Amino acid sequence: MRAVVIKEFGGPEHLELVDVPEPVAEAGQAVVKLEYAGINFIDIYMRSGRYARSATYKTPLPMTLGMEGGGVVAALGPGASGTSSGGSGGSASGGRDAAGLRVGDRVAYCIVRGSYAEYAAVPAWRLVKIPDGLPMPVATALMLQGLTAHYLTHSAFRLEPGHSCLVHAGAGGVGQLLIQQAKQCGALVIATTGSAEKAAIARACGADHVILYRETDFREQVMQVTGGAGVNVVYDSVGRDTIDRSIRSLKKRGVCINYGGASGLVESINPLELGEAGSIFFTRPHLADYLQTREEIAARAADLFAAHAAGRLRVAIEREYPLADAAEAHRHIEGGRTKGKLLLRIC
Repeated sequence: MRAVVIKEFGGPEHLELVDVPEPVAEAGQAVVKLEYAGINFIDIYMRSGRYARSATYKTPLPMTLGMEGGGVVAALGPGASGTSSGGSGGSASGGRDAAGLRVGDRVAYCIVRGSYAEYAAVPAWRLVKIPDGLPMPVATALMLQGLTAHYLTHSAFRLEPGHSCLVHAGAGGVGQLLIQQAKQCGALVIATTGSAEKAAIARACGADHVILYRETDFREQVMQVTGGAGVNVVYDSVGRDTIDRSIRSLKKRGVCINYGGASGLVESINPLELGEAGSIFFTRPHLADYLQTREEIAARAADLFAAHAAGRLRVAIEREYPLADAAEAHRHIEGGRTKGKLLLRIC
């Protein structure tokens, strides 16, 4: 089968389309014949070696990239079609039973490496069945980015009516979904974007205020909008270039959630700064820790699928690339030009 692999860390030029053996479904696994793979910043981090020492997202070489995919179940390993409905504490496998899978089921998943390929072996408990009528590209796009937006707004900091939040990169793939999820929770949303064109996208998603961060200091604007109080939570995917002002944009005892590093990973935070900023809380979560069981994954995905079906969640797919053009897709996302989801079309 064809797959996009890297043999050493570096730039997009290190992505190679090669022939590799087709995976075999081992115990508890399903082999998925992929139709789409999502392109995400985590792929950039893995390709460049930023996660080389990560315990959560290991990056052995050579490596097939891609942490998100959608397709059809082609084969099931032993135990991969289990139907246990117990919760995380109600089964011997800790809530990681398969969900009645069958060959031919339309499925999607994330946080399993290797989706830049024609086939992938995936732990069956991580797969979500795609409802009839939901297009495969949309289902795939709602995996990594959609589930990220969901856990950020519902778990990492549970937004409620009366809360306010700052969303960086509001016109990006996660940003657009995050704004919509935050508005559904009843929060006031302030978003940052890099251009007037992207500001219009953030407003269309429901942002109450949009700040052009290249033209003005976003912290000053946040304080002006909030009457000097600051926001309850900052969702910061930019990282190194914004984190200090993000911390200073919070209310006392607010929460700064750094979930990405588009400008570079945040390497350190001075604890005293958190106190001086108003006794705020800082966290750098991993999506994997909010998708611990089949039930948790299914519940979050069901919320997203239902919101999309009801017309309350718009998924903007900016562009589909053929598998052979994965390097071009990486250059596009690294250039900060994205205005929605990028996908690789496998077949």
